[in-house]
Amino acid sequence: MRQELLSLPKGLAEEVSKNLVMVARLIDEEPEQAYAYSRIALRLASRVAAVREAAGFAAYATQKYSEALAEFRAAKRMTGSVELWPVMADCERGLGRPERALTMAGEPEVAKLDKAGQVEMRLVAAGARRDLGQLDAAIVTLQSPELASSSVQPWTARLRYAYADALLAAGREDEAREWFGKTLEGDKDGATDASDRLAELDGVEFVDAMHEDEADEVDEDDDEADDAEVAAAERASDQAEYYDEDDEEYEPLDEGSEADIDVTDEVVADLDDDRADDKA
Repeated sequence: MRQELLSLPKGLAEEVSKNLVMVARLIDEEPEQAYAYSRIALRLASRVAAVREAAGFAAYATQKYSEALAEFRAAKRMTGSVELWPVMADCERGLGRPERALTMAGEPEVAKLDKAGQVEMRLVAAGARRDLGQLDAAIVTLQSPELASSSVQPWTARLRYAYADALLAAGREDEAREWFGKTLEGDKDGATDASDRLAELDGVEFVDAMHEDEADEVDEDDDEADDAEVAAAERASDQAEYYDEDDEEYEPLDEGSEADIDVTDEVVADLDDDRADDKA
């Protein structure tokens, strides 16, 4: 990403970096705000692959699947990488085209993915099978050496969880309970709600200690803060200008100016973490 941003004028590179940082920070908890910042970055530097990718994930997080797919395709064309293939296939699912997702799962690009990408593609393919009502096929799709392995990898919890959920949907409750338990063993960070699913199977109910009126007040305050920040981002977006490297004033940064853009280190770290989470 740093090298891509260095192709931009210094001031523009810094502005794009700041917006990408905000996308990475907000995409999990406040996806609509992340999306607003991604639109600013996209308007400023649509020729940068990392910007197109970030815009794609922000659109994906807000279920704008058609827009996300277009951005991912653009990033893939720019880089030649197949890294985004699984999430592109999942966009097809989001658009109501599970058959297309299954077709993508059988195309040569899958063989070029790393192990995490291949596991993610398997999860997407199983989801597509479930979309089509093919529960048994979904279960078979998830059965793999990665599922059977006792070692814990970044994708272990999500893979086991998907398998348990498919078993439960197929009415195989005892097996589902076993695999939700195995999910917990590999879910050190609490990325899934496997513990809640096990509790539901065992008939345990949880009561929220917060009073409803207090919860409503908190939600109202959060909504007002969200609306204000999104509005601010949109105002900034309206003021942003397009930059064209064919313009006479376009001056890429020199390699020696790299140290001036410290904020890109945070962008790279945050977005790399997001990619890891998506594959996990």
